[in-house]
Amino acid sequence: VVGYKGVHNNLCDGAGYLGVAWAFGGMIFVLVYCTAGISGGHINPAVTFGLFVERKVSLTRAVAYMMAQCLGAMLGVWMVMILTGIHYDQAGGAVNVVAPGYSKGAALGAEIIGTFVLVYTV
Repeated sequence: VVGYKGVHNNLCDGAGYLGVAWAFGGMIFVLVYCTAGISGGHINPAVTFGLFVERKVSLTRAVAYMMAQCLGAMLGVWMVMILTGIHYDQAGGAVNVVAPGYSKGAALGAEIIGTFVLVYTV
């Protein structure tokens, strides 16, 4: 997934953008399933914050979870950098960009709506 855009110039090559999105979504499903018995499936600081606001999680636990989530994200990026080597830099550091034809405002709106749906669902 890291180097998909740099390797495939034709949108019909490989899994396509929808396949990449399904890969991310599937991984989130697996992570929540695996961590549900330990932390209730807190893999996102937005979810933890929402549950804190709802008074389902104490302040101490919410802060600890958020710190662990951010540390896990940093360690995950470090592992991807190590595993992909030079390809990580060639792929633009795995940075997401707004698709052509969409504004940054539309992308931000989609992120806000998606995060709201995720937190509301939890």
